[in-house]
Amino acid sequence: MTSEPARVPVDATTTPAWGSLTELSANLVPDLRGWFAADPDRAGRFTHQAADLHVDLSKNLVTDEVLAALLALADEVGLVARRDAMFAGEHINVTEDRAVLHTALRRPSDQPLTVDDQDVSADVADELAKVYAFAEKVRSGEWTGVTGEPVRTIVNIGIGGSDLGPVMAYEALEPYVQDGLEVRFVSNIDPTDVAQKTADLDPTTTLFIVASKTFGTLETLTNARLARDWLWRSLVAAGAIEDSEEGRSDAVAKHFVAVSTALDKVAAFGIDPANAFGFWDWVGGRYSVDSAIGTSLAVAIGPDAFADFLAGFHAMDEHFRTAPLDENVPVLMGLLNVWYTNFRDAHTHAVLPYAQQLHRFPAYLQQLTMESNGKSVRWDGTPVTTGTGEVFWGEPGTNGQHAFYQLIHQGTRLIPADFIAVANPAYPLADAVGDGGAVEAGADVHGLFLANFFAQTKALAFGKTADEVRAEGVAEELVSAKVFSGNRPTTSILAPALTPSVLGQLVALYEHITFVQGVVWGIDSFDQWGVELGKKLALEIAPAVAGDEAALAAQDPSTAALIARYRELRA
Repeated sequence: MTSEPARVPVDATTTPAWGSLTELSANLVPDLRGWFAADPDRAGRFTHQAADLHVDLSKNLVTDEVLAALLALADEVGLVARRDAMFAGEHINVTEDRAVLHTALRRPSDQPLTVDDQDVSADVADELAKVYAFAEKVRSGEWTGVTGEPVRTIVNIGIGGSDLGPVMAYEALEPYVQDGLEVRFVSNIDPTDVAQKTADLDPTTTLFIVASKTFGTLETLTNARLARDWLWRSLVAAGAIEDSEEGRSDAVAKHFVAVSTALDKVAAFGIDPANAFGFWDWVGGRYSVDSAIGTSLAVAIGPDAFADFLAGFHAMDEHFRTAPLDENVPVLMGLLNVWYTNFRDAHTHAVLPYAQQLHRFPAYLQQLTMESNGKSVRWDGTPVTTGTGEVFWGEPGTNGQHAFYQLIHQGTRLIPADFIAVANPAYPLADAVGDGGAVEAGADVHGLFLANFFAQTKALAFGKTADEVRAEGVAEELVSAKVFSGNRPTTSILAPALTPSVLGQLVALYEHITFVQGVVWGIDSFDQWGVELGKKLALEIAPAVAGDEAALAAQDPSTAALIARYRELRA
């Protein structure tokens, strides 16, 4: 294998493995029924354990020959060397000349790591200790607002990775949240968001966490100012503070903290820099939920549970770092995504959690995968030579079954899907009544729920033939409508329960899947220049929206007409 990461990415399309995969795809007639019939051990051979995750890949459209060619491709593009370079802290984020060290955030503190002459392990441990100390103050009631009342509601103000990760994890780990504490999340610059999230709050028991590394993100700082104004008005109205500079300053000091490294801007806002929690430029926003960005989560579930969350990440990191490639779940799933995207003409990827607490997981993955791998140039600046990225989407089952599964089952698009479930639910309930038929009184509802999980992957894989439909007595004119072609690929991921550790494992799994795909495509998965242009233009257009005629005249005809119409409607 390649011993060090290539400075110029390997063009995957020029490798022998790419040629083999092209030929294999051209000659492949998917036949999951036949493959399982011919190979009774297929499920066992294609099922792997990664930490606590039981991952069944057997219902994917791959043969042993395809899998061998995919693993050869990983070798030929230098996947192992680039993986090792990431863990070692080499600057594989080349457009920003940065290390990529989100894995260091969950590395045990007794495992030293020095990068760029900085003791990364010590830095992470120090900041984590600071977050934990703050969390304990809030949870114990030691931290109080201006009236001496303890905190009951935390409002996390952020956007992108400063919102999607924390809210996803908070929802997923809701059973671990301390009684009497609630976290709300504000992200959208639409003023409706902050207005609705604060409408019924008691200002004396509310604490805001403003999460912005630079403390300059337009949406986050706008919402922070709106929240600060709400706090001042509400506290004055309640008689909790005087309507004075001193009163307002005291209110911000006791009701706002920050996650930021821009301490001068934090202080200018009114937050004591001692109450600012930082992270580093080698942590991308979408990889930051296990950094100080997760402060709201650490408060909600407590330091012990947050430590378990980090341990789950690390367990998956170690699997990815050490497992042989043919047993390495992130490697195999990443290569399967390449197979479907580049050789089977798939454009989207569904993530279908059969766990209501994971209802925000697909949205979280949208940023992780699409912001990372939505690129059209390689890490050396040359154009990509393959299709890159997929559109990730999904909803929790069984909601999705009654919405979009029709397209997955019988549509003309190939849509690979990941099904995620847990064996032991947070809320095990029984149906006291039943339906008098298939569902008996006292039936375990989670068992019924997971029967759908198993049934859907079976139906997608094996379908239903015309003869099987006819055998049910269906009229001939309806037979074709009720045929299911099968051979719709799925991966099944089953965990014991949705614990903090398991959630960390799931997040890290998809982080590394994303990495594998980026290496094959030769792209920098850790920058996000594509989000910058629209943000820059918004700042330039804002004066036109506010009434600046010269700024309006500088716009293209369509944009100018839209702004003009907006101003008419507001008037």
